[in-house]
Amino acid sequence: MSEYSWPGGNGWSPAGDPIAAWPETVCALPVGTRITGAVIGRQPFGVFLSVDGHPAAVGLARVDRMPVCMDLPTVGQRVSGEVVWHADHNHQVGVSLSERARHDELTTRFADRVGQVVAGCVTTIAPFGVFVRLAACVEGLIPLSDPVMDVAEAVCEGQEISVQISAVDLERPRILLAARPVEGSPPDRTRPPSPTKQPSPSQRS
Repeated sequence: MSEYSWPGGNGWSPAGDPIAAWPETVCALPVGTRITGAVIGRQPFGVFLSVDGHPAAVGLARVDRMPVCMDLPTVGQRVSGEVVWHADHNHQVGVSLSERARHDELTTRFADRVGQVVAGCVTTIAPFGVFVRLAACVEGLIPLSDPVMDVAEAVCEGQEISVQISAVDLERPRILLAARPVEGSPPDRTRPPSPTKQPSPSQRS
């Protein structure tokens, strides 16, 4: 079996029509409902789940609702979690896995550290920003809009950098960071090059 697969590729099929059963599914599984089930498919963006007691329902736990130190569960693995949203357009139930909830508590430890400058390690460079590990199972994001840093040029994965905690969102949860130049780094990796000096009028003639 491939590392990634869709539910149908693993022999799973819903008992009934998920579209016809959708109103009943939403009513039976409101946001906040605790669920258990099995992984029926996995993709880079998350895992699809069957939901115990609701054979026509399809759950989806996205990677942004998983701990940063957690690998994708494998097909057939039993998991538990909580309903966090409903997607009417594709009739899926969003799930936050229980392991995520336990790790979310780690983020709260940084809520009173907004404004502090801390050390971290770059783990991922994404099109929208840079992820930095602040502690075990805790990462923050330097958004692409950060004016201090050219994300594509200034850092590399595995690099130790200094960052400032600019915000802690406990609802999502996530930590937003601002980049800070690292002492001893090559000048061209922490600030833009000096503008080229233009010749004077007398030098041009």
